[in-house]
Order: sequence, then structure tokens, then C-alpha cells
Amino acid sequence: MKTLTPESLFDLKTVSQPKVWKDHVFFVETNLKEQTNEYRTSIYSVHQKTEEKTHWGDSGSANVEISISPNGKWLAYLSNNTEDKKTQIFLISLSGGSASQLTSEKNGVFSYEWTSNSASVYYQTSKKTNEDSDANKNEEMKDKKKHPEPKVITTLQYKMDGRGVNPVDLTYQIKKVDIATKNDQLILEKDRPVGLSYVSKDESYLLVSDKLDPEDEWVYGGSVYKYFIESKKTTTLTKEIPQGSFQFVAANEAEDFYLLVGNDFKFAFVSQAKLYGYDVNQQTLVCLTENLDAEIGDTIIGDFQQNVSDFPVQWLDNENYLFPVTEHGKLQIYKGNRKGKLEKLVDEKVQFTGGELTDEQDRVAVTYSTATIPSEVGLLNLKTGAIEKLYDPNADVVSEYTIVEPEMFWYKGADDWDIQGWYMPPVEKKEKHPAILYVHGGPQVCYGETFFHEMQKLSAQGYGVILLNPRGGNGYGQDFVASILGDYGNKDYEDLMLGTDYVLEQHPEIDTEKLYVAGGSYGGFMTNWIVGHTDRFKAAVTQRCISNWISFYGTSDIGPHFVEFQLQHDLSEMQELWRMSPLAYAENVNTPLLVIHGEEDLRCPQEQAEQMYIAMKKHKVDTKLITFPKSSHGLSRMGLPNLRLERMNAITDWFEQY
Repeated sequence: MKTLTPESLFDLKTVSQPKVWKDHVFFVETNLKEQTNEYRTSIYSVHQKTEEKTHWGDSGSANVEISISPNGKWLAYLSNNTEDKKTQIFLISLSGGSASQLTSEKNGVFSYEWTSNSASVYYQTSKKTNEDSDANKNEEMKDKKKHPEPKVITTLQYKMDGRGVNPVDLTYQIKKVDIATKNDQLILEKDRPVGLSYVSKDESYLLVSDKLDPEDEWVYGGSVYKYFIESKKTTTLTKEIPQGSFQFVAANEAEDFYLLVGNDFKFAFVSQAKLYGYDVNQQTLVCLTENLDAEIGDTIIGDFQQNVSDFPVQWLDNENYLFPVTEHGKLQIYKGNRKGKLEKLVDEKVQFTGGELTDEQDRVAVTYSTATIPSEVGLLNLKTGAIEKLYDPNADVVSEYTIVEPEMFWYKGADDWDIQGWYMPPVEKKEKHPAILYVHGGPQVCYGETFFHEMQKLSAQGYGVILLNPRGGNGYGQDFVASILGDYGNKDYEDLMLGTDYVLEQHPEIDTEKLYVAGGSYGGFMTNWIVGHTDRFKAAVTQRCISNWISFYGTSDIGPHFVEFQLQHDLSEMQELWRMSPLAYAENVNTPLLVIHGEEDLRCPQEQAEQMYIAMKKHKVDTKLITFPKSSHGLSRMGLPNLRLERMNAITDWFEQY
């Protein structure tokens, strides 16, 4: 049997976005292309009974956001199969034939929604604010050399990781295009992005997402609004809850009850997402999961799944619905009704990466992953929790590799709290093997039951891998996730050290002289913190890290909100921000530290890595700084394929030195 390597990423594929049509399950398949150094997506379907697979299209590198028209005639999707590579809506007849391009927007299409009669599609796009006058200027400038222009910034939130500085000269539009004629018309126009969520059956209104208070930049949060197309009037659905962030997820068939996911911002950024019901006739909003101390949605992290979406909230009928919950590293499926009665249906060691009800109401077409299954298409039985596999894109590859099943455990952390973790032993069992404590990001996420390529790769290279969910992460209740507010680096640090002690007790074959630590984002912060507070680790790798909360304030694409809400201090209390900054403890560091950062990371700006690197230089600590071009905060999950490999190799090369 072979063992996984960094290059095995090119052999493995991800399936996602399942959609049901008759006996067919459509899905998107993503794989990494080594020759062209890109991700490519193709559309397929698999028959539920015969398991016959059909290829529907892969022109262009991106073919995503698939949907079936309500009348069952069309397959729609977004594709960059255009001359300018801008994403447009394409259609394929389900009776056969080639794809046709439906839209031709200069700035591409962001998202779309079918009308109930399948005659039209509503979609989001944008245009230059002064596009008409600019057309004449462009003619004059054709023969002139283009000079760089300054960027004028006047807004609080002006950049986004993975995108760069937000354009200031765009007008954002929701438009409608007719399927038969391809004629389009403008429906709604704003000076800021708004999200198209739902088109009513009679097309009298839209449901859109927008800022909670567009006039005040310092008000954090968002709401769901009903926009009446004819009168152009707007009303909010969340007026009973003045703060918080909400998004629309589903309307029942009768359109008299909407489901929203959101929170009341009681615990700021770490307020657990709840499920809310909006009674259209009564115009009232109530929390349906008030007594469920769990996060609605998926907060399980990994590095392998591509183009995935959460298991959706969806109606079974006009009274009952399904929704996902993250708990104890698993994605559970619940059934609820309009009165708030809840029932857990599925509690398995799995992460669902998409799902849609079939014609049989007790079965859901799903894409999913487990700790040992990279990605599959299947049918989930809601009565038994069993999954019937329909298609495994990795069957031949996985049969050649040794894949390790992590050992799940619970231990006592700080204050005697119950903390969950996993230990992934090396593929080749041997005495005195090295081990890595790998700290996750967030921190409001969690490790769990999903395939993690990098961890499997480290196991294949002879390392044990320690994966812990310290306090501050999701999946263990509101008190757990809110416990580190204003207290980063204290009890969460204790949880990690106690968890490491526990694993060493349970696995005496680990060489305590060859313990390493690594992490990214919050995990990078914690790696920096750990090496400033203990010398127990032989070497460390900090990635996309935070080292200085003072300089982080306002320089991240999150803006100043993150520091104020998470650390509960602003620049008027610099001594408190400095107390929680790893850089303040740099003089205590003796552990060799590799610093890795993406050059286009706007979530944790590169200066955070540079400060830590220079501090190590100052204090004569073995160190190295590696920056990755064309790489944002998500380098390890969605970066350029060749750079993902370079990053993984750099980490193990560093550990091998020590």
C-alpha cells in the first residue's frame, strides 16, 4: 500500500452541490490540475438506481452553483467559459444538447434564483457607476498608455481577503432575464452589495440581505429585507431584534412562513447561530431553537473539500423542515416544525457538504466526507441514518493508499472542563515517533469527522498528529465558545497543554523529545503564544498568524470590529491588547520558529508575520520567513496547487531539521 504525499492532492477529487431531478442526482466534481496549476470543476449526474454516471459539461475551469429549473426542463449553472473569463449563467436542456450562455454581463454574475414558472432567472451583477460617460473616455484613451491611478478610500470596511481593495466605482444590481428571449431588465440597484435570497412565486417581491444599518458603518450585522418590486418599498423581517446578523434560508410552499438563520449578537462575534421563524401573516419573528444549545450550520474545518455548501435548511412540507447542527465534531441533522418542536434524526460520524430531498421524503441526496472517506455522493436515510453510496470519485485511488482513522477522545481541560480531541497515529507504528500538536484556526470552528489531507500526509510521513478542540471553538455550547472573550491565551492555552499531556499519557510510544507545534490564523496566534510560554516543543511553524493585536486593529479586512468584540478592548486600552499579544513575550522564545504567510492575506496582514520574524531575529532564535505570492488567508485550503505543495513541504522540512 502507498502512503499519501503532498502530490496525492492531484489524484483526489471532491464532489459537492447535489441536486435532484427525477431519479438522477446532479453534482459538481472538483480536481486539481498539476499541468495548468488550477482547480477545475465538471458537472455530472448519477442515477439513483443504476448508479450510471453522466457527464454534463466542463467547458471553462469553473462550472458551479448548479440548479434545476422548477419545471424540470433546464440545468442552470455559473461558468467562466467566456472570452473574458467573467462568470455568466449557462443553461443545458435536461432532454439533451449543448450548453447555451444566458447572460453577458461585463462584470459577470454573482448568484441567481429561478422564478417559480421557470420562465426567467433573477440574478446579481454590477456595473461601473459612470459607465455611460466612461464609454466615451475609453475611446479617447485607446491609443494612450494606461497610467496607474490612486485608490481613494472613504469607507470603514474597504477590503476583502481573496479579493483585494473593494472597488469604489461600482453600482450593484439585481436583474431579471427571460429564458426564451434573453432580454434582461433592471429590478433593483444599490451603491453597495446586497444579497438576492428569494423570488416570490408571483414575483411581487424579493427577499434580500443587506446591512443592519447602511447609514452607520460602525453598526455591525445584517438583516433580511422584503423588497416589493412594483412599489420599490422595503421592510425588514427582523425588527423585533435590533442587533445581530441574519440570513434567509427557506420559504415553505405556501409562502406563509420563512426560516432564517442568525443571532441576536448577545455574545458579539461568538453568538451561536439559531434558527428563526418568520410568520408572514402575523409579521412576527421567533427563535425556533431557543432551547437548543448548539450552532446551526457547519463549522467543521478541513483542507480538502472544494466548492461545497452547507447541508441546507429545507422544508419537508408546509409545517416541518430539516436543518443541520454542529455538535461534538459531527454534522447532525434535525427535524423541526413551525412551533419549535425539535427531533434529532441523524447523529453519525460524518460531515455533509450538501443535500437535497429526493421524491422519497425520508431520503436525502447528499455529498459527504468522513475522517477516512475523502468525498462521496450518496443517499441518506433519515430514519436509520445510514448512507447508501452512489458514487465515489476516489475509489481507485484510495484503494491504493493507507488512510489512518483518528482516535477520538475526551479529556479534562482547564477548570475541569470536558474537551474533545483526536489523535492520528503514524501509518507505520514505531516506538519513539515524533508528534505534532496542530492548532486549528477560527477560533469559532472545530476539528471533526471529515477528511483532512494534510493530517493524513503527516501521518504517512511518520508523525503522530494531535488535534484538539480547546474552549473558544464551536460545537460545545454557547458558554464554551464565548469563554475566551477578552481572555485569549489563558484557559485555551491550558486546554491545549493539558490535551498534549493526555495524549502523551495514552501514547507512551511518542518521543517527548520530538514534540512539534503548528497552526494557522488563530492557530498561528496560539503557536506564537505557545513558544513564548513553554519550551516543551522542539520546533514550531506559525502560519497566517497574529502577533500584535495593537497593529492588527483596523488593518485586517474584518476592520476594527474583531479586536473590539473578541478582545473586548480598543486602542484606548493598548496595555490590555499588548498583554494578549504574543509579541510581548518574544524575549522568552527559544523554540525554532518557521513563519509562513500569504502575500495577499488581508485577514491577518503580512506585517503580523514580519513582526514575529524580526522579533525572533532580535532574540537570536532560529527562524525563517517564507511568503507565498498570489496567496490569501486560505492558502492551505484553496491556494494555487503548486504553492499548497510547497507549503506542506516547507513545514516538514523545518521539523526534520530539529
